[in-house]
Amino acid sequence: MAAQAPVCDFGWKAPDFSLPATDGRVLRFADVRGPKGTLVMFICNHCPYVQAILPRLIDDARQLQREGIGVAAISSNDAEAYPEDSFEAMKRLAETLALPFPYLYDEDQSVARAYGAVCTPDFFGFNAEDALQYRGRFDASRKEAAPPGTRRDLLEAMQLVARTGHGPAEQIPSIGCSIKWKSS
Repeated sequence: MAAQAPVCDFGWKAPDFSLPATDGRVLRFADVRGPKGTLVMFICNHCPYVQAILPRLIDDARQLQREGIGVAAISSNDAEAYPEDSFEAMKRLAETLALPFPYLYDEDQSVARAYGAVCTPDFFGFNAEDALQYRGRFDASRKEAAPPGTRRDLLEAMQLVARTGHGPAEQIPSIGCSIKWKSS
């Protein structure tokens, strides 16, 4: 089921976390933050919205890292209901694609709840003071990749954050598969 992220709550402070990464480390927000800002992305393996953008997301993450933005991805989906989102499957994906950013596992879903994550992908772009500046889409892609030459909303927004500390006033919300919450 498709879900849409809410609009950016400018200035909202990034919640801390301590999560296992696919490379065997346990990382906190401070470990992934960059000198000019931080991008925290909620993604998962099976979502067609994520699959449609993943190659370009990897390229854009590398570019943002070169510009001083720290990048991390978190998967919070219920792996019992969606085995393709299990930690083992995450490890395989991270290795196969040589992800240039940590891929973290939020097994108890507490980090997704703390961030108010709604869908995959859901992007949280923070400035150097850890204040939210971007909660928009990657680009115009949906379940298929947008055509070449499409405006790169996320990349442009985070480059602006890196340069000025502020995100764009106008943002188009991300849309994707809803987070797969565990039943209580």
